[in-house]
Order: sequence, then C-alpha cells, then structure tokens
Amino acid sequence: MTQNDPSGKFRLLLISLLPFSLVLGSGGVAVAAQLPCESLSTLRVPNTTITLAQPVPAGGSSLAGLPAFCRVAATLKPSADSEIKMEVWMPASGWNGNLEANGNGGWSGSINPAALAAGLQRGYASAMSDLGHEGSSASFALGHPEKLIDFGYRAAHEMTVAAKAIITSHYGQAPKLAYWNGCSAGGRSALMEAQRFPEDFDGIVAGAPGLNWSGRALQSVWIAQAAHKNEASFIPPAKYSMIHAAVLKACDAKDGVEDGVLEDPTRCRFDPKELQCIGADGAACLTADQVETARAIYADVVNASTNQIVVPGFEPGSELGWATMAGQRPFGIGADFFKYVVFKDLNWDYKSFRFDDGLASVAQAENGELNAMNANLKAFHDRGGKLIQYHGWSDPQISPASSPTYYNAVVAELRSVNVQQFYRLFMVPGMAHCGGGDGTSSFDMLGAVEQWVERGRAPDHIASSRRRNEKVDRTRPLCPYPQVAHYKGTGSIDESANFVCRLP
Repeated sequence: MTQNDPSGKFRLLLISLLPFSLVLGSGGVAVAAQLPCESLSTLRVPNTTITLAQPVPAGGSSLAGLPAFCRVAATLKPSADSEIKMEVWMPASGWNGNLEANGNGGWSGSINPAALAAGLQRGYASAMSDLGHEGSSASFALGHPEKLIDFGYRAAHEMTVAAKAIITSHYGQAPKLAYWNGCSAGGRSALMEAQRFPEDFDGIVAGAPGLNWSGRALQSVWIAQAAHKNEASFIPPAKYSMIHAAVLKACDAKDGVEDGVLEDPTRCRFDPKELQCIGADGAACLTADQVETARAIYADVVNASTNQIVVPGFEPGSELGWATMAGQRPFGIGADFFKYVVFKDLNWDYKSFRFDDGLASVAQAENGELNAMNANLKAFHDRGGKLIQYHGWSDPQISPASSPTYYNAVVAELRSVNVQQFYRLFMVPGMAHCGGGDGTSSFDMLGAVEQWVERGRAPDHIASSRRRNEKVDRTRPLCPYPQVAHYKGTGSIDESANFVCRLP
C-alpha cells in the first residue's frame, strides 16, 4: 500500500530532500541516503525548524526499559501565528518500517513521552505534537484563530508530513505504513485525519472520539444547569453508587447474564423517579429535584427549533462517573469552549447560557474547525484505509451513543459501500472514558488494525480482559457494532470462550 499525500506535500518534501541525500542502490536505482541522528539537525523541511537531533542510548531515557533511539524535536509554522512543537522517536535498530502517530487529550498542549515510548517499544518510529500550544486549557485560542485551526486539524496533519520526511531522511526510506492511535481528543483527531487527509494513514484507531466537540461543551452546560438549578438539585457523589446499583438491579439481567455490566445499555429503560424519596431526603433515595437532574444526565440535548438531537445523553451504567459533568463546577473542557472560543469572555457564567438562542453562536464559533462529524469517508475507503473506533458504554465524559450515531451516518452516506470492509466500531460494555470501569477495558486495538492493514484480517472480535488486584478476573470478546457478546448458556461468565458475537 503506497503512502501519499492528497496535497502532494509529502511527495514535494521527498523531492526537496533528494538533492541532499541521493545515492545509487543495487541496479542503479536512486534511494535516499541515511542521515545519522545528529545530522538531522541540518535537515531542511518547509515550515519546519529542527530544534533537537539527539541519539539516546539504551536505558538513557527517564523512562525505564527503552531501547536506543534517535530523538528529534521540531517546531512547525504552517501559518504566521503557528508554533507546533513535535517529536519523533526512531529506533536505533529493529525498526518495523512503519510510523505510529499519537493523539492528545482534552485541550492538552503537550507531548507525552509515555505515548512515544509505547510506540518505540513496538518497533515504530513514534511521533506526537502539542497541537500548537502549551497547557491544558483553551486560553491559547483567545485572539489566535490560526492556533485554533492548528488544534482543530492542521497540527496533526503537518506533524504527520514532517515526521515522514524526518523518518525518510534518517532511515533512507519512507515508512511503509502509517498508523494513528488516539483516544478522546486523540480520537477526534483520528477521525479528522480520515475525513480531511485520507492519504495520511493506512490504519487508524479512534478511541472514545470527541467528534462532536461543540456538542459535548453544550452538554456540559446542559447538565451543569440542571445540577445547580437550585441547592436541592445537586446530587451528592455519595449517592452515585446507590443509583448505579438500582440501574443494575433493573437492567443487568436483560443481556442474559448478571455480571455487574450492561452489555447494551440502550435496552435499559430505567427511570430515576423509581428512587424518589417518599418522605425526607436520605442516602438511599433521590429528592424530586435530584430525580430531574438524573433525568437531564440521561437525556439527549435537543435543538428546540428543529427537534434534532445536538448530542445524545449519557447511558445507564455511567453513574459512578457523574462527577465529571454534574460536579460542583461545570466540566472544564466544555466551559473553556465557551469562555475562549464562543464568547471570548473569561468571566462568562454558564448559568447565563440560553439554549433557545445560543446554538447559533456555538455553530458560528466552531466554524467547521473542531467537530469531526463528516460522514463521507469514501476517499479513505477508496485508498484502502482501515479504521477501528471504540467507545465505552459507561463513558461519563463523551456520550457513548455519539459513536454508533456517527457509524450509522457513515453507513447511510456510503450506500454503495460495505462499511464493515474498512470501518468497524467496538462498543465496550462497562468501560468508562478511554479505560477503567467495571468492563473488560484491556485490549489491543492497534494490534487489531495492524492485522487488518498488513494481513487483511478484519477483526470479527477483539479479545479483552479486566484486571482486578493485579490479576485478570474476566475475559470477553468485543464485538463489531451492531453485534453484541451473547452468552452461550454454559460455562463461566468470566471466560471469553463462553460468549459469541451476534446481532441482538
């Protein structure tokens, strides 16, 4: 599978590098010469300044157990106001011939050494950027529209183009294949790459993608307003486990197995009113105001003018994580969107937002730069790309139903294409945001997409496990949506072999 860039940018970079590194291989074929790690500091790449090119010996990193590698850092300036920091870590030996690019989380502007190290240990040349800013808030966007574009989609693409050029110069050959691996905001970037730059990557892993970035911000305000409508509306965190237990009592058996996890929470019709206190407030019940708050958390956020769903509500089973959205303060990532992007007012008060007339302001501020909701993945399909998306059904931060909603939109958009041939979604029962929870949240999605891209083995299931007290106590198959794991009727419910993937 060839690796090209739709704008021709990567090809132009290779052409620009050849005069400085051209040698003749066997049979007189022109190949790029290998540049030693230190020599990469003089590499000329458009809009790119190499700031560090340093060999790191085995064990020479602050992270234990790493092999020897070449560490390259660079600053990218695709616009006058851009300053995208990136790094590429390249194995000194044992390179698998491929690139793995890594995504970020939230508004985070940082390069995570652990993510780079994980790719390095698998033999990849591993790359990551800070998306064009420093820090974990959206304050960088205030007065800097180009930096918001960098965060939205440009930094990931520019990093990918530069990383391929650096790798090619160091090893004397371009990466055979390129993979993207990210969760949350990194999952959003993953879908942006498939939608906007379909030639960048051969395989993409998009975990719990914040694809509806503005919708999640709206949902955070929706829930915060409900939780703080008055003093009686707030649900104390001590009650979360009580609500969760009631949900399991009502719905756990619906999937045929009582195991503390909802296999398909969309089948659960739990009404928090069942917990309403008969008399005074108590630890084992909800006040009438708290019932309405719980209902708001489960409810879809709807555009009253069009009756369209802006973002789906959270699912039954997510209760243990409700402090994320229904805590003492609004969810910070959502509040930042309004403060720094929509209203450009650091003193903005979430209680002042009116959904009836505020949605237009949100759409105008987002301006197609942050949401990764374009369902037309035909170009990615046509060039042979493979996409695995996963999402925990108990995610309390990004609505899990947003993933099936997007998948179904792609199916509807590409009517003449068997979407399962290139795109599969795996919903993870009981998993919280990008991991954790009561479900089997340990799995290898990158390995699955590798097998799909390199060996044509489409994943009909993905092995997953749950660890408790440092031991695996449950294994399950994760099934490609819309299939679910069905208990065969005999054997331990904690062993994957006793389950089969099938339509509900």
